[in-house]
This record gives sequence, structure tokens and C-alpha cells, in this order.
Amino acid sequence: MQSTSQHYDEAIAICKDIFLKKMNDYGTAWRNLRPKSLTDQIFIKAQRIKSIEEKGIQKISDAINGEYIGIINYCVIALIQIELYDDARIDIPYNEVEGLYNKYIKQTKQLMEDKNHDYGEAWRDMRMSSITDLILMKVFRVKQIEDNEGKTSISEGVDANYMDMINYSVFALIKCKN
Repeated sequence: MQSTSQHYDEAIAICKDIFLKKMNDYGTAWRNLRPKSLTDQIFIKAQRIKSIEEKGIQKISDAINGEYIGIINYCVIALIQIELYDDARIDIPYNEVEGLYNKYIKQTKQLMEDKNHDYGEAWRDMRMSSITDLILMKVFRVKQIEDNEGKTSISEGVDANYMDMINYSVFALIKCKN
């Protein structure tokens, strides 16, 4: 049986492949997206998943897995945008973006491994609908932090929420595969 770490790496490999292929097609046009726009893109994808879960049918044939992949990649973009906030470049070299993608996935995977240790892989027993709800909750947290101009009095920042959304989306991809 494969470990969570191996499943995680397989899921991320698919996400990264799509991310890099889209970067070949579109460059780094996403550099024009403001943080709130990225949050809304993540919201749209999570809301579609919830809507299909609740209705039990879907009318557009795009696979749900694609929505989780989109959430992961938009969250990585958001993390990159946070780091490059003061960098006015729109066109970022491929190798630099790939390095940033790897950096944030490495940090996010380490967070997953630490939480997985403490929580004993509880995500494996979660319902898919709960994973969706948690992703949406994290989106609404980010929206609130954005509305508060990034200020929090006790809570973690947007970066931690993006990392949690990545990890929940990876868990969903793993659960969909099994």
C-alpha cells in the first residue's frame, strides 16, 4: 500500500504538469490577477464541487478532479503572488516560476506531514462533502482577511489558508483515485 506521501507526490505531479503546460500556453498572464480575483477563482471551483455534490448530477462534463487541480494551482499562484507582491514583472521566466511552485509545494507538503502526524490521517475517514466544506470555509476566511486588508488579531494569515486548501484538495484527489 502506498503511503500518503507517495499519493501526495503523484497528485501534485499531475497538478504541476498541468500548471507548467498552461504556463507554456499562456505565460504568466496570471500575474495580472489581484489577490481577491484569485480567491474568487478558488471559490468558483469549490462552489461548483459543492453544487454538484448537493444536486447529485452535473451538466458540464468537466471532471470534478479538474476543479481540485485548479484549486491547488490557483492556491500556488496566490502564494507566489504574495511573495512577488512588490515585483512589477508580468513575465516571469519559466525556471523561476517552476522553482517557486516547487518551494510552495514543499512547504505545503511538510505542513501536511506535520498535521497528518498529529491528527493520525483523520482525513482518510472524512466524507468528500466535508472536505469541500472545509475548502469553502478556508476561502471565506481568506475573503474576510482580504476585506480586513490583511489584518488579523489572532488568526493565521492567508498563506496558511491557501496551504490548507491545497492539502484538502490533494486529499480529495487521493480519495477520488481510490
